[in-house]
Formats: sequence, C-alpha cells, structure tokens
Amino acid sequence: MSGGWNTIESDAGVFTFLLNNLGVKDVQFEELLTLEPEALAALHPVYGVIFLFKYPTDAPYAATDKPLDGTFDYEASERIFFAAQTIQNACGTQALLSVLLNKDQESSAGEEDGSGGIDIGTPLREFREFTMVLPPEFRGETLSNSELIRDVHNSFAKSSPFVDETQRTSGEPEDAFHFIAYTPVGGTLYELDGLQPAPISHGPCSGSADEFAEKVTDVLRRRVARYDGSEIRFNLMAMVRDPRVRAREIGDAETLAREETKRRDWQYENALRRHNFVGLAGAVLRGVVESKLAEGGDAAYEEWVAEAKETTRRRLESKRKGGGGGGEDVEMEG
Repeated sequence: MSGGWNTIESDAGVFTFLLNNLGVKDVQFEELLTLEPEALAALHPVYGVIFLFKYPTDAPYAATDKPLDGTFDYEASERIFFAAQTIQNACGTQALLSVLLNKDQESSAGEEDGSGGIDIGTPLREFREFTMVLPPEFRGETLSNSELIRDVHNSFAKSSPFVDETQRTSGEPEDAFHFIAYTPVGGTLYELDGLQPAPISHGPCSGSADEFAEKVTDVLRRRVARYDGSEIRFNLMAMVRDPRVRAREIGDAETLAREETKRRDWQYENALRRHNFVGLAGAVLRGVVESKLAEGGDAAYEEWVAEAKETTRRRLESKRKGGGGGGEDVEMEG
C-alpha cells in the first residue's frame, strides 16, 4: 500500500518547488543530460545529485554483507541523516531529503564545497533534530508519518482521471523505478539509498566542484554499465544553489531574467499537473461537434472529419520525408 503517498515525476520544476513549499531557501534542481563531469562541475555549488533508474527485479536488490559498489558504513548513520525507506512512492522525496538534511547550514558549516550549507527552514530543521537520535528504520517511519512532508509531496502528483483498463493480467511484472542520492558529507562521497541497510561509502571526497563531479560520475557510469546497452531510462538531477542568488550578487541581469522565466514556466507546468482537463476537453469536443451538425447536419460533420484526416496525413507524410514535425498548422473552425 502507498500509505497515502502518491507518485510524483522526476522533474526539476517539481523538485525545486517541492523543497520551496517545505520552507527551503535558495535551492534549485537542474537536469543533467550527460555524465561528463564538466557539465556537473559547471553548476557549482552542487549539494548532491538525485539518480533515477530502473529497479532490478532479476536478483535481490538490498545487499546484506557487501554492496555491488563501495562499502557499507554503518557508523555513518549516527552522524549523517540516513533513513530506511518504509513506504512506497516516497523514494523521490526521500532522496531529496537525503541530500538536503545533510547540507543544513547548522550541520555542514565545515564542508569544503564552498556553498556554506542550505537554509532548510524551521520545520525540516526540527524534523532532522528529532530523527537524528533514532535508528534509520525509525527515521523512515517518522518520515512516512510526517503530514507536512506527505502533503507537500502529494500536492505535486499528477491528476490521473483514468483507470488503465489495459494493464497486463498475465502476471508479467511491470517495470519499477527508484530514486537514490549521492552527496559528499564530512569528506566522504556517500550513496544514500533507503532500500539498503546503511549509507554506502565511495571513498574520500572533499566536496570541491571538480572532485565531486569526477567521483560521482565515475560511480554513476559503473552503475549504468550494469544494465543492458539498450536501457536508456535513467534520469539525473543536481541539487544546486539557486542561480538567481549569484546573479543578484554580481548584477547579471540576463541570467536573472532567464532564471525568473524558468521559474514562471515551472510554476505553470506544476499548476497544470494538478488539474484534470478531461472534462474541459470533452466539453470543447462536444461543442465543436454540435456546431458542425448545426451548420449542415451529418454531411458537414463528415466533411470536417475528412479534412482533419487529410491534414494529419499530409503532416505525417512531410515528417517521414524529413520535413520535420511541422507541416501545416491546423486551424479548427467553429
């Protein structure tokens, strides 16, 4: 059971405003389309990365003695925030918090990444202080029962008005996906995966832009290499300082305007996710059909449908011939 936690998308705008709505200040997510370390280092300061991948079902996922890469650091759970995942659909938000709660200004002042830590806000700071005295499994239970975090998480779930009637009934398992976090804490690069028994150490890492980028991309390449070459369903996002902060400091009006536009676009997309437009689409279609029938009965309606089919055929033909996806603009009259 989901325990009241809905699925959310792996999207920079979703994750940015999710943290914003939790009271976090000056943090943004940027999607990375390459595993080249230079692309990640260019986003400095980077607090950590969130990696989405296909959950393997051909072998047990949680290791007991040794992970496939790195080493378990059980003692680290006493000094860094690491929570066991105890509920479905929450792994995205849990991965975000795995980075965030280890970068609080009050707990990461000595880090070498030059970021100075994150102002995570009073609610999350109190949550961290309360849970740090608990073992990882109880931290996970506390997270799953947090109304604040759950409500903010669920506010970004997509509206799903349909029940999929075509779901497989043959017993074939569906693909599942999982989020994990990588972040440098206390001079060590950690992989924080709530389905594993402990934080996984990937060796020394100061947290400087170049070193973190080099080391984490090496780890990610090895992880991706475990999959078949045809598997491309991965997503990587970096948690960075809001670029608008630096733009204001140095008077970079161009960057500030670009980032403000990006934020407005994200807000618009997030608003659309929360709405069900099926009723609106049905009402518009019904109105258009009624209008065509009023103009000339069934003949006018059939002619309109035929014109639309022909226009679509020409667009597809143009696309096949290398003309791109453009073609003619379709104007729907009435």
